[in-house]
Formats: sequence, C-alpha cells, structure tokens
Amino acid sequence: SMSVRPRRPILASGRVRYVGEPVAMVIAETLDQAKDAAELVMVECDDLPVVTDTARAMDEGSPQLHGDAPGNLCFDWAIGDEDATAASFDAAAHVVSLDLINNRVVVNSMETRGCLAEWGEDGRLHMAINGQGPWGTKTELSKRLRVPSEDIHLITPDVGGGFGMKGFYYPEHVAIAQAARVVGRPVKWVADRAEAFVSDSMGRDNVTTIEGAFDKDHKLQALRVTCVAAMGAYLSPYAAYIPSTVAKFVLPGVYDVQTVFMNVKGVFTNTTPVDAYRGAGRPEAIYALERLMDAASRQFGIGQDEVRRKSWIRTFPYRTAVGELYDVGDFDRVLARSKAEADWDGFPARKAEAAARGRLLGRGLCYYIESILGDKDETATIAFTEDGGVELAVGTQSNGQGHETVYAQILHERTGLPFEKIRIVQGDSDRIAHGGGTGGSRSVTMQGTAILGASDDLIEKMRPLAEEELEVASADLVWEEGAFRIAGTDRALTLLELAGVARARGRTELLTQTTETVVPARSFPNGAHIAEVEVDPTTGRTQVVRYTVADDFGVLMNPMLAEGQVHGGVVQGIGQAITEHVVWDGDGQLLSGTFMDYAMPRAEDAPMIPFHHEGVPSTANALGMKGCGEAGTVGALAAVTNAALDAVWDAGVRHVDMPLTPLRMWGWLRDAGVGAAE
Repeated sequence: SMSVRPRRPILASGRVRYVGEPVAMVIAETLDQAKDAAELVMVECDDLPVVTDTARAMDEGSPQLHGDAPGNLCFDWAIGDEDATAASFDAAAHVVSLDLINNRVVVNSMETRGCLAEWGEDGRLHMAINGQGPWGTKTELSKRLRVPSEDIHLITPDVGGGFGMKGFYYPEHVAIAQAARVVGRPVKWVADRAEAFVSDSMGRDNVTTIEGAFDKDHKLQALRVTCVAAMGAYLSPYAAYIPSTVAKFVLPGVYDVQTVFMNVKGVFTNTTPVDAYRGAGRPEAIYALERLMDAASRQFGIGQDEVRRKSWIRTFPYRTAVGELYDVGDFDRVLARSKAEADWDGFPARKAEAAARGRLLGRGLCYYIESILGDKDETATIAFTEDGGVELAVGTQSNGQGHETVYAQILHERTGLPFEKIRIVQGDSDRIAHGGGTGGSRSVTMQGTAILGASDDLIEKMRPLAEEELEVASADLVWEEGAFRIAGTDRALTLLELAGVARARGRTELLTQTTETVVPARSFPNGAHIAEVEVDPTTGRTQVVRYTVADDFGVLMNPMLAEGQVHGGVVQGIGQAITEHVVWDGDGQLLSGTFMDYAMPRAEDAPMIPFHHEGVPSTANALGMKGCGEAGTVGALAAVTNAALDAVWDAGVRHVDMPLTPLRMWGWLRDAGVGAAE
C-alpha cells in the first residue's frame, strides 16, 4: 500500500486549497477591532478549478491538489486475499452487491474550537485548548514551535462536546502560540460558528461498493469491499487510519466470514479535511455491511432477522478473517431482546394503520459490532489533599459524557473513599505526565482499569501503617467494606483516616499513588437496533417513529450514563441518515455553512429511544466492560436507512442513499411512478 502526506502550512502559502483554510491572521485588543481589521485584509488570488466530489477526484483531467499526489491519490490500501476472495465469488450460489454513499457531515460540537496562549516569565508556553486531552497536541506544538516538551504546559479544561473532531491539533493552535510569542502578550481565539463550519474537520464522505458471496443455504461466505474515502485538501492526523485500519477491525461484522478483501483509496479534494467523527470507521463499515445484509434478505426472500442469524458467529473466542479476536458474544440473545422490546410481531398492524393515514411505514434492522480503540495504556493518580479530600488525576478528558461521576464511583466502590470527597483532575499536562486522551470509546474501560489498579496499590501501600496503628499482625488484619479491620472486632481504620495519620507523621510518600496499567485486548460492544420509519409520499418527509436498542456492553458501570451515550449516538446517526448534508458549489464554496442551510436533527426528529441491556462480560479488562460512547451511531445509520427503503419498497423504489431528505425521497418516489399522474 502507498501513501503520501503533503505539507500543510499553518497559514496558506502560495495556494489556497479549500474554503476555510487560514490565509492571514489579525491580532487586536478586542474582538470587534480584530473583525474590523480582518475586513481590511485584501487577499489577491486567482481562481483555480476545483474538485469537491469524492467519486470524481481521481478522474482524468480533475484538478490536481498536490504535486506529490498524482491523480489526487493520497493512499491505496488493501487487506485480505484478493485471489481467494475472487475464487469464493466464482463458486458462490448467490452474489449480492450494493453501491453506497456515506455522506459527509459537519460535527457541530456545542462549543466551538478555541485556545489561549501565553508565554510565562518562566519562559514556558502556557496554553488552554478545548480538546480531548492535551498530550498529543503538546507533542505537536513542541515539534512545530521547536520548544522542548517540558517547556509547554497545556490544559484542556471543561469541554463542551468533542466527538473526535477535537481529538488532535489544528493549525490555529500553532498560530496562536506563535502570535503570543511574537507580541509578548496572551492571545486568545475562539471560532465563531461560521468559521467552525468550514474549518473543523468533517466526518464520513465515502463512496463504497460492497459485495457478498453466499452459499446455497444463504450463509455469507466472502466479502469484497472497494471504497473511495475523501481526505479533504490535506491529511488530518487520523484521517487515513479511519476508513482503512479502523474499518477493518469490524469489517466482517458479527458474521462467520472467512474470506475477505477490502481496498480503500484515500483521495484529496478541494474541501475541508475529514477526520474522526463519532464511531470513526466503524459506522462506515457496519453501514455498508448491514445494508448488504438487508439487500440479501430481499434478494433471497427471507426475513431481515433470519438472514443475519444464518451467518453469525456462535462459538467464542473467534478469530476473524482480518485477525481480530472477538472474546465473547451472544448475538441470538441480544437480537431476541431487541425484537421483543420492539414488538416485532406487531409491525404489520402498525404498517396497515399507517397506510390508512396515507403513510408508508418501514422497518429496518442493524446488528452492529464495534471495537474499542485508542491507547491501551492509562495512568491514574490518587492524592490525599490538605483539606481532607481526595484528588483523582486521570489521562482522559470528559467532553460532557459524565466521566467525573463514573470515575469517582469506581474509586469509591473499590476503596471506600467517600464519593463526595473525590475530585477528578483531568487535562493538565503538568499534573498528569501522559495520558491517552478521550476517543474510540476507550475512556471508562482504560481509565477505569487504571483506577482499579491504583486503588489496589494504595490499599496495599497503606496496610503496614494500618498494622502499626491498630497494633496487629498482618494475618489478623482484613480489608473489607472500605476499611482495614481487626478480624472479629469493630476496630477499623478507613483510608481517609490513615491518610490523616500519615500526614501527621510526615509520611508524605503514602499520600499519593500513581499506577499505570495496560489493558491487554480490545473489547467488542455489539447490539441490535430496530427502527421504524414513516414516509409521507406526498412530501417525501421521512421520520423515525419508533426506535429500539438492545446492547451488550458487558458489565455496565453506570446504566444512566450508558443510556445517555446511546441516545446521543443514535440521534447523531438519525441526523446523518435523514437531515444532515454537506453541499459545495462548483467553486468549492460551502453552501450548507449555517444552521439555516445545514439541518441538524431536532428533538422532534427523534422518538423516545428505549435502551435495554443484555451484557456478556468482556474478558479483555478487569471491569468486564465494553465501551458505549460510539455504539449508538454505529448501529443507527443502517437501521434507519434500511427502514426507509423498506417503507418505499412496495411503492417501487429500489435504492436509497443517505441523507433521506424530503426532496430526495420525493424524487425517488416520483421516479418509481408514485403520484406521477397527479
């Protein structure tokens, strides 16, 4: 496989490759002054031809973005055995094939990107960035500013939404830091929403063909996937990794497929760079696969649920054709629960009722699997403070998911330290030497395991002091219910009490405990999403009217937080499937650059989403858990789109693509002859 990484200047140099690329920078005392001054900046530039369409990027005669990337090809990557896969297709009783577009989306976090930089009298760069953890950005700043890493202090305080888009460094970070160095003053920048629309990395944007080879009993034998994935005008830090390596982790889904071949070409276009967006690679892969299984169900004339059950993995651990080891799973049980909760058998009556109102009702199923990503290494530090509290320093970053609650809960349950005394410290590169940051649904799995490790180490570290204080031999000292106790008596000391003793005696080494742990393997959340979608044939309006989820997240740490993550993830999936759509004009201008033109999902676009849990504890980590942050989005795209196609199938529509906007749906129905006589 080949790849090129063209140089990406901090400010455009000689050529602007996309609308949203920073060209000039104005520094002023007030925002209004800066805006006025920016209006006076005249940029002399000649128009060049553009290519914004992913499918056309490699066409003969398409404008070339980079001299070192002929044909606009960024990388050409493959996995699997091409010849064996071709042979499997030649021998197949049935072949099902599908062409799909995974539409581009804008992330639109509640809080836009921003940063503040100041060079201290200590000669260090002090910087606040609203990211997903400071460590990666600190490394990049050190490299680009030629400043030793220890001379950079980076914090990522409270952050309002990240979704992957804030998981890496941006040109603005370097520009703001350099500006502060040049003017000798603190410099602050916060994007306005219009800037965010054109300059935040975007998500998805794949053109895919997926084919399945099935035997005479309709069991899936082989998969072949070819994908063209947009990178935008430059290669964003994780962009190349997502449609290739990350998608590969779940490529065969929950199916016993032994032969696969996948080829992904990354292409440059005159558009905002693409990078991680909730699920990153797994939603794209599962969307293609679960649309394929739905097409197989129709082609073979067997049920949506039955076609999946015929092919799925039933014995664990299971090594997939791409080398991943699924440790545990019980797909039958999870699907049965989802069907029961969705009132699967009552669907025909609901369809008839909708028809009586002149509406088309469809049902869609997606059975997803997803793999936890990110650094397997994480650190936790427990420190007793002067005021009698406890600080827990972590290497992840909450962007609103509620990490603070669940981390304190894990520490409290293991150590007996009072929940209300625990304060979480996150996102400070001076306080926490290194961390894996937040992303890939890794946080509670990796960080929780580190907290358990630090808790156990702290308990052992405090044991000799407890023996001294209670004047007891170690054999008679038991740890139970959050305290050291003399067996058979009511004499006990809690860790908080022991910390007080340690402080009084000057034993400061007992007051902090840092533990680094490595989680040896990935865990694989999975679940069954069932959507019911209603289409109004006169207007094309497409609405999700019922949505049911049954997930296997292993051992649930905090059911309410997990459910909140599923709800948010599903709604992001509904948004992409039905309303969200990035549109460029012929000059590469973003036409969908405001909330007037870019349709974010609203409360009325989503029904209540009942969440049910059927956990099979993971063997991959001490908590037995599987991450939940991205699962909702991974399952939602295909569930909603399959349901929409099901709704209009009887009306003669044979293909739909995301987004299922009213105009597009109306057009597909008209093309199929619905309402043509009116």
